[in-house]
Amino acid sequence: MSPNCIILGSGESGKGAAMLASKMGLTPLVIDENAISQKAKDFFNSKNIAYREKFNDYLEIKNVSPWIKSPGIPRESASIRFAEKNGLELISEIEFAYPFAKGKVIAITGTNGKTTTSLLTAHLLKESGFKVNLSGNIGNSFSQSLLNEEEFDVHVIEVSSFQLEDIKKFKPDIAILLNITPDHLDRYENQFEKYVDAKFKITKNLDRNSTLIYNADDETIAQKLNNIELEAKTSILSESFYQDNKLSIPSQKENLSENPDILFKNSNFLIENLPLYGAHNALNISAAATTCLKLSISENKIKQALSTFKPVPHRLEKIDTINGIDFINDSKATNVEATLRALESFQKPIIWIAGGVDKGNNYEILKDAVSNNVKAIVCLGIDNQKIIHAFKENVSYIFETKQMSEAIDKAYQLAEKGEVVLLSPACASFDLFKNFEDRGNQFREYIENNLKKLDISSIQL
Repeated sequence: MSPNCIILGSGESGKGAAMLASKMGLTPLVIDENAISQKAKDFFNSKNIAYREKFNDYLEIKNVSPWIKSPGIPRESASIRFAEKNGLELISEIEFAYPFAKGKVIAITGTNGKTTTSLLTAHLLKESGFKVNLSGNIGNSFSQSLLNEEEFDVHVIEVSSFQLEDIKKFKPDIAILLNITPDHLDRYENQFEKYVDAKFKITKNLDRNSTLIYNADDETIAQKLNNIELEAKTSILSESFYQDNKLSIPSQKENLSENPDILFKNSNFLIENLPLYGAHNALNISAAATTCLKLSISENKIKQALSTFKPVPHRLEKIDTINGIDFINDSKATNVEATLRALESFQKPIIWIAGGVDKGNNYEILKDAVSNNVKAIVCLGIDNQKIIHAFKENVSYIFETKQMSEAIDKAYQLAEKGEVVLLSPACASFDLFKNFEDRGNQFREYIENNLKKLDISSIQL
């Protein structure tokens, strides 16, 4: 049978799109410019889905439409170039899935924080009685998640810039834009503006029935909003809502585009005992809580749901408190911006475990935070010289280590009651570990299995 839609890419998004297409009565053909793994072939064969690997005969399929693109396929690939040159209908996987989704759609994007915010939002909604489908850049693809026969009240979708590039009609009921800082610039010809444009496609189809929740502190977002017309209702996020470890969300009266100023009522929604550290996570909590308020969930239900939220592993995850010392796993912090957030999240002196594969890091932006908050640095990496050179004037104690147990032992001896041992490397993990998860898991396992039994006086510095 001849195909009537093309799936570009044989990865997880491609599999999900192909299965959804089949479910909806279409005949997909999966093509991949590269070899398709045997596991993927077995999967497609089991589902009676046609596929072609090492494909380059695009003239053969130029009359088939649409072409559904997996987010990982780069713009410069032969398939994308051919589709764009010949004016073919090229859409993203979330664009393809969107018409088949019943229930409200909440789309969350941002350079940082979108995973945490997506998990928070889904958790709060589930705890408040909603049937929630969590998908996108986290877990199953949007298409894959719609194969379930269950009907959902709400779809929470974490979306990346890659997924937003080729949307046409995708229109979330609530769109959340957390922040935009330089990232993935190799995908966008090293032009930050093109990355910003891709992120802002989340607002492309918003109308008067939609809501945009955005970070008013982000200068890039604020500037871009000043240069576009937006019909959607808006609600703002700000780190100024977070003070003294409390989050106070102003009650907001929404205004339409002809009067974009946001008016605040006198009453605030006060949240104490936040489940996550730091002003940046308070902003993520604010985004999730504001979403729930838009869906008429009571403040009491939101507070109750927050109290049961478990932090995302490897993102400022508290492992334990031993002898009054907090041990925090932030292994996911593989760049200096993420580590800066971590160093600014604590009001206590920090023993900072840092290092790994340097990605051209500029440590200058960390120096004030290190001077103000860091008592000592324990380097964990094969080559620590760049970190040592960067901070030797900022801290009195810098030590080198080559394995996790050694780093934790030294940090433990240096720390005192009321202080923090923070693993926030600012570097990739591949010199000593399989990945950032392996690094964080080794941190957790050593603390849980060995540290409580350790005689501090036996540690040699």
